[in-house]
Amino acid sequence: MRDDMTTATAPPGGDMTTPLDERVTGALVGAAVGDALGGPVEGYSPEQILERHGGRVHGIVGPWNGDAWRTARPLAPYHKGDGHVTDDTLMTHALVRVYDTVRDHLDAYAVAEHLVPDLMTRTRWIPELEAEALPLQRVFLAEKWLAARLHYGHVDPREAGTGNIVNCGAAMYMAPVGLVNAANPAAAYAEALDVAGAHQSSYGREAAGVLAAAVAAACAPGATPDSVVAAALALAKDGTRAAIEAVCEAAARCSDFESALGPLREAVAPYDTVGPDYRAPSLGARRPSRLHAIEELPVALGMLLVSGGDFRHAVLGAVNYGRDCDSIATMAGALAGALGSPVPEDWAKAVAEASRLDLWAPAATLTAVAREVFARDVRRRRAHEEAFAAIGGAGCSG
Repeated sequence: MRDDMTTATAPPGGDMTTPLDERVTGALVGAAVGDALGGPVEGYSPEQILERHGGRVHGIVGPWNGDAWRTARPLAPYHKGDGHVTDDTLMTHALVRVYDTVRDHLDAYAVAEHLVPDLMTRTRWIPELEAEALPLQRVFLAEKWLAARLHYGHVDPREAGTGNIVNCGAAMYMAPVGLVNAANPAAAYAEALDVAGAHQSSYGREAAGVLAAAVAAACAPGATPDSVVAAALALAKDGTRAAIEAVCEAAARCSDFESALGPLREAVAPYDTVGPDYRAPSLGARRPSRLHAIEELPVALGMLLVSGGDFRHAVLGAVNYGRDCDSIATMAGALAGALGSPVPEDWAKAVAEASRLDLWAPAATLTAVAREVFARDVRRRRAHEEAFAAIGGAGCSG
């Protein structure tokens, strides 16, 4: 096999020794690298990608429309490609900054009080615009909804996601929630559902919870792709659970990402509302439903299984799948990185330089926050144990 289609290098039982800081770094840097690799082929089919690039994508490539990237798609005049991250990474880093400010668990009110002002008031380098700009000027319509509902509409943050386009907009940046709750999938799921309530509803919000849970599960000692999927299925509800189950069953029958591209799409299609033509969504697209799911999360988990947890294989599978592949690769990269699979240094360096971003600083920040939050959780738990014991509930743990 080629080096981009290898199986996992971790032992069959999972990596027991990778420390928290390396898992956080792997997840956040891995998510950004996946995002940058997927950006230039987003929205296209595997067949179109194959034709455009004369084969599968095996690394960083240029814009789909070459030098005409500014004018070829007026709705999205962005320099996707050449190692530029997209709004997935911009939103992920913004959420890390919120954690850095709050230094505790987050909720929907933290989105209103900290995330939205960050998007609206602080100019930053936007790689796809090749300019300093407000992040709000780059994010997609489903993310602009945050400003409309929370800043201008003063909607209760816990309910602000209702009515928005139901898509992967919240799930794509929920990896930090899983990392702050490392090795505790249930806590990550609950926190992400609260945070995402300000942004999404229905299966879009559900996917945010499950992605965070999967990242938390990937951080556990001995975690494997199978254990990550098991944790996701234990928490996922309705169409999201059914879609993950169907895709992962299909993935188990595939030997590499090339053989998985068709079967994974076929498995998720009954749950996906967008339809076969990604750029021409069906009339039922992105509406709330208990029967449906976003496409991105199940496929990312499927590619994690196909790859055996290997970062390069999982991300390239996600990239070559096409459709919303920057978000699929963002999720796959976060999961593989959290499992401890190394992010190729040449990719990470090239993305950081092209995007003019320090990909490692947010990881160092979030690692420190995660440790502080864990220590605070221990104190809170001990206080609860003492109070419960004082009223005759039970004795305190050792």
